Amino acid sequence: MAEPAEPAPVPARLTVLSGPSAVGKSTVVQTIRRTWPQIWLSVSVTTRRPRPGEEHGREYFFVTENEFSEMASSGELLEWARYAGNFYGTPRGPVVERLAAGVPTLLEVDVVGARQVRAAVPESLLVFLAPPSWDELVRRLTGRGTESPDVMTQRLDAARGELAAEGEFDITLVNTSVDEVCGQLVALMTAQPARRPGR
Repeated sequence: MAEPAEPAPVPARLTVLSGPSAVGKSTVVQTIRRTWPQIWLSVSVTTRRPRPGEEHGREYFFVTENEFSEMASSGELLEWARYAGNFYGTPRGPVVERLAAGVPTLLEVDVVGARQVRAAVPESLLVFLAPPSWDELVRRLTGRGTESPDVMTQRLDAARGELAAEGEFDITLVNTSVDEVCGQLVALMTAQPARRPGR
């Protein structure tokens, strides 16, 4: 009688965190980076200028539009989009490597990027980070003071459209407490996926 085959390793699930600008995605990601080192956080590339305190390779890889265009045209990006006048994208190679190694992987992208990831990786888990209210989101957006009035108007208009996309996501977390949201998100990422009947 033949020995039973070893069960195939369960690949890590790709989790995508998205939501409107200023909802707190970056704060959640920074907290997870500090507190849960077993979770790998993809670093996006962008053509926007660094904000005060940001470092190349930590928050983002800051590149020129020509460099970004070359990455997109050569298939190096898992997803990419233009947002408020700048390009953002996720390098494909590091994500594929971490997932193949079974490392829980988190992407922080906008709604357009989340749709692209779902198309490329259908088994990914899409998590929508929602604000406690629209007024709170406006307060956070206008409180930054880092964008011009024109860009601020673009961001508010984009936020309305992004909030309307909530129903496309697998689960919604309301950002009333960063620590609570991080705990919920990590629990989702590290839970063992349910096996299908007969497997």
